[in-house]
Amino acid sequence: MITLTAGEIGLLLGGEIHCDKDLLVSKAPVFDSRKATPGCIFLALKGEVADGHDFAADAYRAGAMFSLTTRRIDGPCIVVEDVLEALSILATFVRKRLTNLKVIGITGSQGKTSTKDLLTHMLSNVGPTVSPAGSFNNDLGLPITLLECDEETKFCILEMGARHQGDIARLCTIAQPNIGVVLTVGTAHLGEFGSVEAIAETKSELIQTLQPEGIAVLGSYDKYTPAMSSLHSGRVINFGNGCEVRAAEIEIREGRPHFDLVTPAGRDAVGMRLVGEHHIANALAAAAVGTALDLPIEIIASSLSTAENSSKWRMEVRDLFGLLLINDSYNANPESMAAALRSLVLFAQERGGESWAFLGKMHELGESSAQRHAAIGTLAQEIGIDHLVAIGAPEYGVSQGQMITHHYASIDECLSMTDHFSAGDVVLVKASRSEGFEILAQKLESMWLDKSGVES
Repeated sequence: MITLTAGEIGLLLGGEIHCDKDLLVSKAPVFDSRKATPGCIFLALKGEVADGHDFAADAYRAGAMFSLTTRRIDGPCIVVEDVLEALSILATFVRKRLTNLKVIGITGSQGKTSTKDLLTHMLSNVGPTVSPAGSFNNDLGLPITLLECDEETKFCILEMGARHQGDIARLCTIAQPNIGVVLTVGTAHLGEFGSVEAIAETKSELIQTLQPEGIAVLGSYDKYTPAMSSLHSGRVINFGNGCEVRAAEIEIREGRPHFDLVTPAGRDAVGMRLVGEHHIANALAAAAVGTALDLPIEIIASSLSTAENSSKWRMEVRDLFGLLLINDSYNANPESMAAALRSLVLFAQERGGESWAFLGKMHELGESSAQRHAAIGTLAQEIGIDHLVAIGAPEYGVSQGQMITHHYASIDECLSMTDHFSAGDVVLVKASRSEGFEILAQKLESMWLDKSGVES
């Protein structure tokens, strides 16, 4: 963060200053008192379970210079009407001060975090880069990430999520992105938005808010995203099949994509370390941003080839003494579920074992939920999944064709299926975040290792 005094911050926020006005703030704010460090501000946010005001003293002892609060506390603080709104004001101010900073905003129904991770790896090779850990993509996470930037930061990569129309437009008001990336419009959060058209309109807010000198980077994987080019008067770069940034000569080796990256700057080979054919689209999005920034294609291709999986529970592959476990438990929607199942089939074909898909519910699908779960069950059968293990999700349907469907009410009840695993088999674990399937992945791993006589 750029260095500011408490007095400057208080004046900017229109708050009541109850601390030394000369205190210097040099670190981004935190809302968890356990993460406070010298030079930061503590955000006393009031949640459903806990009130941050009760932890302000802990943050101060850990080094926080003062707290942003909505009431006077016993300790240094600046009192404001709304802590979250004050955070947005502060981030907007800092963004305007950092005139040389390139901000890349990323939105889409799936792939945001993976694309962010690829870009972080790529741009960190070019200059100081800031990006959020995990999916820190809302009106709390985005301004905090932006405030981690200082005068030396060259790039800031921001995920932009949305639950309602107007959410992304509000985030763009803070971030003022130079490059806006829309990956794809899918059915994630369909229940909240009501229609795919409404989702598309919300994602398009990123493109609508770009300045004329900004650059729009648009995927070609649905009918809505390419059409967003009409919303921007400046430069547009499209990526995907038949676009100026595309993949040629695609091969999948041990679940990992290999292809020739084609851009206006030339052609170069990419061999990704990430698992899943769906990562090609994420890689092309990152390559399109690199193209927008005029990076040499050699840097783009080598970065895509050396990037590792840096976000937990996203297509994490564990080779467990004969059993291959794919932990993709971070989240799920119909599009990401389909992509994960296709990767599962490829792995099983290469290894010669059976494929096991342990699937939980996909949330926030609205009235179409049952239909979309059933469609995934049908897809699993069509592409050759051997076993579909549905946990708390009868909507996936019954056994079809050669595929056997097993239904269980809970994680603990399905663990007996490990007795039927054999060396060479491949197991996928996937569900929406709130299902907590990372616990299932851990238990399956432990039970298989115990069965194999290996200490976990």
